[in-house]
Amino acid sequence: MKALTLASSPSWWIKGRRKVRASLALQTLLLLFMLLAMFGPLLNLLIWTVAESWYFPHSLPSQWGLKYWYQVFNPYSDMSGSLLTSVLIALLSVGVCLLISVPAGYALSRRKMPLRVLFMLLFLIPQAFPNLTVYMNVARLFYQWGLNGSIAGVVLVHSVHGLMYSVWICMAAFSSIDPLLARASRNLGAGPVYTFWHIVLPQAAPGIVAASIFVFLESLDEFTGTFFVGAPDITTLPLLLYNASMSGNYQVSSITALILLVPSLLFMVVIHKFMRPEMMAKLGK
Repeated sequence: MKALTLASSPSWWIKGRRKVRASLALQTLLLLFMLLAMFGPLLNLLIWTVAESWYFPHSLPSQWGLKYWYQVFNPYSDMSGSLLTSVLIALLSVGVCLLISVPAGYALSRRKMPLRVLFMLLFLIPQAFPNLTVYMNVARLFYQWGLNGSIAGVVLVHSVHGLMYSVWICMAAFSSIDPLLARASRNLGAGPVYTFWHIVLPQAAPGIVAASIFVFLESLDEFTGTFFVGAPDITTLPLLLYNASMSGNYQVSSITALILLVPSLLFMVVIHKFMRPEMMAKLGK
């Protein structure tokens, strides 16, 4: 009789449905808030790139067009020179970092190396202090050495900042290689140089490519070091974005930010392809 009464009374079922609806509504609101926080700024950026006229209190631009895109990609505009300078500095920074990180990563991947942990921590020092204070002192030293306002000075600053990524990733790449491959090569009569170039290095190539991409993106987006060491003689895309924003030219600054965003997204896809799970497991070990 009691079971029949419970079954015939719909109150417990109604309360359960209300709880489910409330939980679903809360989850939906949280999801919408997360999507707005993630993609809202990007949507605003995209709107500014095609807004020729947009003033308060209008919620949308009063005039749309591609006038500022033509202005940005004009061969005689500041964008062309800044883009070439940014790419050149990023490529040079990648070259400098690889010259150091490949041999350093190979040496650090060997467990028997003395003071191995100390050397690994040394490459983290540039990240342990605020960038502003570090670059202010670096700019003072570079001014004394005649490196301020030069490509070489900016490349050195970017390379020091990117060494952390390249050394640790290269070390993880070399650590993920099966040591039996090198041992088998040596047993077959190959020398250490031949074994490194033809056995070890090709196996570590995906990690080295990933390290190069990280350094390239870090250099491409670096602002503080370039501002203190390179400005006003060296103008990269982040500096151009800063100057456009400070002058109130939000269209040009938005287009510049979008140009900086595209290679980051593309390279992240490439890194996801090259970074193997066993390589990620070796990071920091």
